[in-house]
Amino acid sequence: MAAEHNGVAIDDGFAEAFPMKATRILITAHNMQWAMNAATSATGFATSVIACGCEAGIERELGADETPDGRPGVAVLIFSMSGKELAKQVERRVGQCVLTCPTTAVYAGIAEGEAIALGRNLRFFGDGWQISKVIDGVRYWRVPVMDGEFVAQETTAVTKAVGGGNLLFMATDVEAALTVSEAAVAAMKRLPNVIMPFPGGVVRSGSKVGSKYTTLSASTNDAYCPTLHGLSEQSQITPETRCVMEVVIDGLTEADVAAAMRAGLQAGIDIGREGGLVRIAAGNYGGKLGPYHFHLHKLLPGVGA
Repeated sequence: MAAEHNGVAIDDGFAEAFPMKATRILITAHNMQWAMNAATSATGFATSVIACGCEAGIERELGADETPDGRPGVAVLIFSMSGKELAKQVERRVGQCVLTCPTTAVYAGIAEGEAIALGRNLRFFGDGWQISKVIDGVRYWRVPVMDGEFVAQETTAVTKAVGGGNLLFMATDVEAALTVSEAAVAAMKRLPNVIMPFPGGVVRSGSKVGSKYTTLSASTNDAYCPTLHGLSEQSQITPETRCVMEVVIDGLTEADVAAAMRAGLQAGIDIGREGGLVRIAAGNYGGKLGPYHFHLHKLLPGVGA
């Protein structure tokens, strides 16, 4: 049974999320523009592990008083399905997108957990000219480059994480759906330890597991495609719903994902039916995909997780 808040129906359902591995890296630079340039590049092509190998995003900007070298920076979160794949993705992205970016340095943003290479292998780009320094038991590498030195902490740590939290916003038109989704993403971005990995934090191509085509592991979620209302037997929308947008959340802990989903729910409810939002649902696969179940009614503001 759906609960109604500010004219919006909230499904009595749950988002189904799954275990992931994650790390945080801190990218600093001469100024925020160059730190952001590196972070944006390093988190590109990282929307879904289905095809990208990892899911990544910018967590937040960092002031000079929050970074190891006293320069402005950006915190980046990177998630993958295994520590091995995560290590591969981190090394490739830092090597191609941070090492190459003017004035940058890179540091671990998580201290405890299994160590994976950050600058340990990238140091070889120095062709023998690289040197290391140990400060308070932590090794850093200094690699000569054309604007001076690229400084990289030797390792970063891997932690357990949660991926796949989600909200489905069903609205009367594209404009309303975008307005609600943008508000939800903005609310979530104010929280620590989470990212929304899709472009602008929003995905219009929500997927289901499997396909009629055996070569595909995922395909369009026809249950929430407005153009298939009345055609697909799986349709879950009403005629007044003309656009559905999904926000997917990855977080370092179950509590982080729950907090982000709650913030997104509140943002949608605040806009309400007058703003064109008809209903909020969540995607799940009957509990078969992952062990983390975020029930929307439990996440409603004032109810508690």
